[in-house]
Amino acid sequence: MAYVLGIDLGTSSLKGLLVDQAGQVVAQASADYGLIHEKPGYSEQDPQEWLNACDKVFNALRKDVSDFTKELEGISFSGQMHSLVLLDENSHVLRPAILWNDTRTTAQCRRIEEVLGDKLLGITRNLALEGFTLPKILWVQEHEPDIWRDVRQLMMPKDYLGYYLTGNYFTDFSDAAGTLLLDIEKGDWSVEIAEAFDIPLAYLPGVVASSDCIGTLRKDIANQYGFEKTVTVFAGGADNACAAVGAGILSHDIGMASIGTSGVFLSYEGQETPDYQGKLHFFNHALAGDYYSMGVTLAAGHSLNWFRDTFAKEMSFNDLLAPISEIAPGSDGLLFTPYIVGERTPHVDSQIRGSFIGIDTNHTLAHFTRAVLEGITFSLKDSQQLMTDVAGKSFKRIVSVGGGAKNKDWLQMQADIFNVEIVSLTAEQGPGLGAAMLAALGSGWFKTIQECADTFVAYTDVVFPVDENVSIYQQAYDQFRSIYPNVKRITASAKIAK
Repeated sequence: MAYVLGIDLGTSSLKGLLVDQAGQVVAQASADYGLIHEKPGYSEQDPQEWLNACDKVFNALRKDVSDFTKELEGISFSGQMHSLVLLDENSHVLRPAILWNDTRTTAQCRRIEEVLGDKLLGITRNLALEGFTLPKILWVQEHEPDIWRDVRQLMMPKDYLGYYLTGNYFTDFSDAAGTLLLDIEKGDWSVEIAEAFDIPLAYLPGVVASSDCIGTLRKDIANQYGFEKTVTVFAGGADNACAAVGAGILSHDIGMASIGTSGVFLSYEGQETPDYQGKLHFFNHALAGDYYSMGVTLAAGHSLNWFRDTFAKEMSFNDLLAPISEIAPGSDGLLFTPYIVGERTPHVDSQIRGSFIGIDTNHTLAHFTRAVLEGITFSLKDSQQLMTDVAGKSFKRIVSVGGGAKNKDWLQMQADIFNVEIVSLTAEQGPGLGAAMLAALGSGWFKTIQECADTFVAYTDVVFPVDENVSIYQQAYDQFRSIYPNVKRITASAKIAK
């Protein structure tokens, strides 16, 4: 049976997911790599590590699957967004890649705002944030002019791997949308933005749809591993876009709540372009011609990790979460705001900090634990609320993925707080499955991505909201929303006092 390979190039590892035409995961392999932190706020990676990891994954799959090299037909990618790879005229890497979670570029963000003003939102539909690619380019221009003089190609991580495998320079719309250089609605690089910051358009890769072919596997690489068929390589997509595809988020009334270190609430927009004024990220999708919006909670799972490590380090997560079913919804008046590293949606505030509000002597460790989970979920609901208020969104189902899908009490909490039925994936494979689905679509296995999802994606039983809990949580959420402006005022006053 023929195979496609979805490669997920993440921040800490590269994962390969081998899938057959029945949508079954035949095998998977991964290889880890490290980060470079030369200074506080700096986060970099050596692109050679990605190539080495890809080699390890190919070899592992070749070893584990007897007909891997005989039956592989297509490869596609999911990739960490925003990170910057710089190549010279010989396509040699000029410096370590500056990653999405690098925060050195605040000054460059302010410069982008000063130069472009309201045009930035009009063209890119997003605010200038440190994570995006354009501020990183400006930082190199200003601080490493010798490097910039040698630059001839700008790429994102998955696209560099695509170049390595095919010899061709391409990106897809969903990854290009995270650069602050793409005209979102026109679907092409913005001449105005590129010229404003002296970035030659020739340095930018061609932009294609995620399921488009960008070439075939180079002959020397095919011979190295012994691939017998011509292996077609497809552009792939940004990690969140691929995660949405892999979770079957293909219609307006289905959302995704993803809880990892950070949290994401994502909605499929189709070809509609609601104006969220930058309060939500708005990007081109991995589905040709479509868009998606997403809000981000900076410290979702990170808040739970911090809480456990600080107050219950000796406990496993299972033991920590076990008693929360005994605590009533709303944690008996205890509220937590997960702003421990600042917040993205809807506040875009790097200076705000978290809080527990309403503590009394009746509150136990279980109350605090439940309040942390509720606070994380309330923060994600902020994104859902924005989608409802601005675009009139009404969800009939939300797919929960990541850490929030692994605990039945948390799933019920999500159903009650979002007031929508919740499902999780029977076999959660993350963005790698979305990448494999794009390869399957590009290979002609299916006529539409929905046909592909019907074969590849399966869900668990539905968790329904409980009316009584919904009412309690609506009151608690109203209180939660009132915390931010008051804490911000107190924080500002404290800074003035200093």
